[in-house]
Formats: sequence, structure tokens, C-alpha cells
Amino acid sequence: MDHIFSGKRYQDALQFASHAHRKQMRKGSDVPYIIHPIECSMIVASITEDEDVIIAALLHDVIEDTDYGYEDIKIRYGNRVADLVQNETENKRNDQPRESTWVIRKKETIDHIEQAEYETKLICLGDKLSNIRASVRDYESDRDSFWDRFNQSDPVFQGWYYQTLRDILAKDFSDSDAWKEYDELCSKLFGNLDLREIEKKISD
Repeated sequence: MDHIFSGKRYQDALQFASHAHRKQMRKGSDVPYIIHPIECSMIVASITEDEDVIIAALLHDVIEDTDYGYEDIKIRYGNRVADLVQNETENKRNDQPRESTWVIRKKETIDHIEQAEYETKLICLGDKLSNIRASVRDYESDRDSFWDRFNQSDPVFQGWYYQTLRDILAKDFSDSDAWKEYDELCSKLFGNLDLREIEKKISD
């Protein structure tokens, strides 16, 4: 694993990602955003030594959240990395209010991950585990206003999203330490939710 992180290709991708996310901070904090994709790539590297997948994990938010696009990644790191990053990119519908499109965007992600290839699911696991680690830390220090930072401020809906993905990812990763930690943190943050009842509520 260390040889990948210290290798020229990963280091180049790290510089590229750091530049792309240079003006961004994690939601509700003064933590530089780049910490998240680095952590995501480290989680992915705990499960695979596939350099393309690890680099795609590092770049997974570049198309979605920065001024760089698919072609920029393709030119630098090849088709496979660019395709994997594209697979992690949500259609944010920037012409509409984020709050009003939250449910449909998350349902699209769930449907996509359910049918996705192993490598795409692995990056999703890294992404969501990194996110929920940060959420648990921040929630414990600011329970009163924590959920207000999100486009979807109802923790029940957030729990539906994270736990539905947890169940999908279990098919490939339930034996991994990363998935076990994700499962544990889901329960800690959201409790035991009735996902079918929430899904019915969302569909009504």
C-alpha cells in the first residue's frame, strides 16, 4: 500500500485534487475539503491495491464539485480512472434548489450503486465511511444544530440513505473492517430505522 501512496502517479493526483478542491471546506467546519478524498483513498487502499481505483477514490468529487471535468481526468490518469470518477458523480441539478431535489438525487445514487461494478461500490464505501466518521465526530460536539448544515436536515432521511447503501454494500464488503465500521457508525448515528417504512413515506 505504501508504495502506491508514495508513487509518482498518486502524488501527482494528490497535487491535482488539492488544487481542484483548494477553496473548499467540509460542511459546517474549517477543515480543508481535501482531507475527505485523501481519507476515502486510504479506506479504499485498505481493501485493494489497484492503483486506478485508489486514485479514482482520491479524485471522486472532482467532476461533481470542481471546475475540472471528465476529460481533464482522462488526459492525466486515463480512461479507467475517469470512468470510475464519473461513476461517483451525482447529477446535482444545479438549476434547482438542492433541498427540493435531495430525495431524487439520493434515490438515483442508490439505484446506481445497486447495479454498479465492484470497484464503483468500493469507492462508494470509502466515500460514505469517511463522511459518516466526520458526521459522528461533529454530531457529538454539536448535537443541537448539526443537521442544519445539510440540504436534507431530517436525520431520518439521512439515515435511510446511509443505511440503504450500507445494506447494498454488505453484499461485497461485509467481511471487511471498513464495512463493519460503517455499519457500527450507522447504528450509532441513526439507530435502528425501519427502512421500508421510510421508503414508503418518501414515495408517497
